[in-house]
Amino acid sequence: MLNVTNSPKTATFQMRINPEIKKEVESIYANCGMTLTDAINAFLQQTINVGGMPFILNQNSEKVLKKQALELLMAELNNGENSAKFDSDWISEKEMLEEFGTEL
Repeated sequence: MLNVTNSPKTATFQMRINPEIKKEVESIYANCGMTLTDAINAFLQQTINVGGMPFILNQNSEKVLKKQALELLMAELNNGENSAKFDSDWISEKEMLEEFGTEL
């Protein structure tokens, strides 16, 4: 697999961007210890790693992410429920709130 970090950089890429946006994203990436070029190279590497866009990009992104999050949550809840083999594995709501606090 190609590695953006170690591969020779002999090609150039130019793009037009609003100067205010450029300044803002440069500041954000600088806080992460990266340049804008580093961030673009990271985006390109992740595109190679996943074989496509490294994030969901469509009109239904919010719905898709919520659905995926709900599916993961339900799977974890089912795993937890299935892990309780004996009545003694369960705790009451009162015991749970005493152990973890009343504010979740």
